[in-house]
Amino acid sequence: MNDAVARVDDDHPTARYVAIITDGNGRWARRRELPVNEGHRAGADNVKARLRDAAELGIRELTVYSFSTENWSRPVEEVGGLMRMFSERIASETPELHEEGVRMRFIGRRHGIPPELVEQMRWAEELTDSNERITLFVAFNYGARAEIVDAARAFEGESEAEFRACLYAPEMHDPDLIIRTSGERRLSNYLLWQSAYSELIFREELWPEFSRRALEESLAEFRARQRRFGRR
Repeated sequence: MNDAVARVDDDHPTARYVAIITDGNGRWARRRELPVNEGHRAGADNVKARLRDAAELGIRELTVYSFSTENWSRPVEEVGGLMRMFSERIASETPELHEEGVRMRFIGRRHGIPPELVEQMRWAEELTDSNERITLFVAFNYGARAEIVDAARAFEGESEAEFRACLYAPEMHDPDLIIRTSGERRLSNYLLWQSAYSELIFREELWPEFSRRALEESLAEFRARQRRFGRR
């Protein structure tokens, strides 16, 4: 890792753990008079491109909001296309990401997802488990309220640390920074437990248009902020 990238100071730390609400694929497609699933394909291409940028920029964990528990209410054709695309991407891209040192983890409810897709997710996680360059957390069939409810069902302790152990990915760090694209300004049921002290940045670009430069600008804006965590 580049020392200049890795350097951190107490007042203006570099974001190591970044989460993105990858919003705007459908609008991107409509503006180009394309089928909505072409927007999702462009968005998936951009996830892979920005993942590589993130690794080069010293980010250790990148979490992307891929499919929410609420997205099942979308048209059947769109949901079916998303499931097929997700399956195709896991099969074709996991070996490539494995070679690049990416560790893959999927967070969200597994029930309700086609069994063959669940098996592919398990395969990708097992294949890449020992990689250390960067971890990609894919929030798929994910909702933060569902995660908290599921954790509460399993929780038998007393402390926050014990509750965290019941979350979908207890090893995931709280995001330093959450970025949302497309001009919307809300969290949309995303990482509600983990985002207690996350910095929020809202960008106007639709997700397929979110470039490396936009990522770098977001990281620079984060570094300019002073994080107090309740202190003065």
